[in-house]
Amino acid sequence: MLSNLHVKNLALIEECDMNLRPGLNILTGETGAGKSILMGSVNLALGGKADREMIRRGCDYALVELVFENLGQEVYDRLEELGFSVDEDVVILQRKLQASRSTIRINGEQATARQAKELAELLIDIHGQHEHQSLLKPAKQLEILDSYAGAEQKENLERLKGHYEEYRQAKTRLEEENLDESAQKRERDLLNYEISEIRSASLSAGEDDALEERFLKLQHARKIIEALRSCVGYTDYDEGAGALISRALGELKQVAEYDRELQDMDSSLIDIDNLLSDFTRTAERYADSLDFEEESFYEVSSRLTEINRLKNKYGGSIQSVLDECAAREERIQELDHFEEHMAQLRRKERQAHERVLEDCAAVSALREKCAPLLAETLREALSELNFLDVQFAIALKPKEQPGEKGMEEAEFLVSLNPGEPLKPMAGVASGGELSRIMLAIKTVLADQDRIDTLIFDEIDAGISGNTAWRGAEQLGRLARTHQVICITHLPQIAAMADAHYLISKHVENGSTVSGIEPLDGEASVKELSRMLGAEKLTDSAAAHARDMLSQAAEYKSSF
Repeated sequence: MLSNLHVKNLALIEECDMNLRPGLNILTGETGAGKSILMGSVNLALGGKADREMIRRGCDYALVELVFENLGQEVYDRLEELGFSVDEDVVILQRKLQASRSTIRINGEQATARQAKELAELLIDIHGQHEHQSLLKPAKQLEILDSYAGAEQKENLERLKGHYEEYRQAKTRLEEENLDESAQKRERDLLNYEISEIRSASLSAGEDDALEERFLKLQHARKIIEALRSCVGYTDYDEGAGALISRALGELKQVAEYDRELQDMDSSLIDIDNLLSDFTRTAERYADSLDFEEESFYEVSSRLTEINRLKNKYGGSIQSVLDECAAREERIQELDHFEEHMAQLRRKERQAHERVLEDCAAVSALREKCAPLLAETLREALSELNFLDVQFAIALKPKEQPGEKGMEEAEFLVSLNPGEPLKPMAGVASGGELSRIMLAIKTVLADQDRIDTLIFDEIDAGISGNTAWRGAEQLGRLARTHQVICITHLPQIAAMADAHYLISKHVENGSTVSGIEPLDGEASVKELSRMLGAEKLTDSAAAHARDMLSQAAEYKSSF
């Protein structure tokens, strides 16, 4: 679960630290107090788009930090797959915004936005107040049905996606290979030219490295000779180090017989003399052997130029050039047996298409099985959200051609009033009704959802009264198995809170600042009274608030 949210210098928020609890965490406050900014900060830490304008005015940076604890093994395994360490079963995501750049860290290690988003898919599910509009899209409705179908459908779709890509590639290859005789001749002529070009070069693996080493030596031969001659002058036995060591040996020998330790020193100096003598002779011989051979230099240079030209044309190494040559020879064989080659491509396409159809059949069968089950489950969930005589169905419409999502589209059909026929949801449901439908879907899918933490950002838009109570009850039940974080303007939902936080803003040193404080006892009563519309905390408003809290507590104790 998300145990802590720390935000600093983000928009209206100067600094806040929020310790969250299991169950239903409710955030309330006046419009514009900063509730959505706080939830937007979560999106930011999870790899969302960074806008430098979010940095609080007058500050150099903005910081968001999320701390997750008590996560499942799947999260820790994914962390290790992404290359991050696991420290004491805690996952810390941090996002820092600066004017020039944005950085993300996971458990203290540098991360990319993509890595943060991948991890976020296992950590948290955020539902915004405008997301219910996506419910009207057929693709979203199909996604909801497949999610309800569970792990088996996920495996079916992953297998279908892989086989569909194989089919698409086979089909594309077949279309590209459908050449007339003239096109075949042009391609064969080009291939023969390129094969001849490579073969005539008689390349061998590693040849370029050896040539480059020789080229470097020839190019700098004069400089090498001069350096070696200087070395010999410094170490020879005429005026160099060798002469000085010989003199030192002579001096040491005169006194070595008087002191045993001097005999050891004499032996060491003899070793040095021998090494220096060997070095001097070797350097002299090597310098004598070197000479700048203009003809050799030209040959090596020309050969390197030819090899590099082929490498630039056919790949970055001699091996890649040889591989390209082999591929062209293989292609010549295909063109020489073109009808047989085309028959093989058609066979591959047909086999790939058959695999796709088999996968589509498995996907369709599970959709047909789950569609009425999901429809009935959603109907029951909607009934609990005060749709008194709701009917719900899911129609599967076959497509002419298979795709990576299968052979059909899904359409949610709903009747919200007695006597009305089932119609597509887009033409029936209002904004508030869509919010309730989305809440029902989230509740139904959450039973199978591996994600522990759910965030609802004003999902209650457009509902009130008894319907709001039903929505609060749904969230209360959902919070028994998940950590739920919910921004709301409804007192009925706020009353159901296991933890209640007030977001408020005030002016401090001439700047507007948002802050957060946990509420309990009389503080919760006061906030609920405000949400009920009471301008002042009157006895009747407080009594109403306490009654709501009592009803919510009684409901929560029932499960």
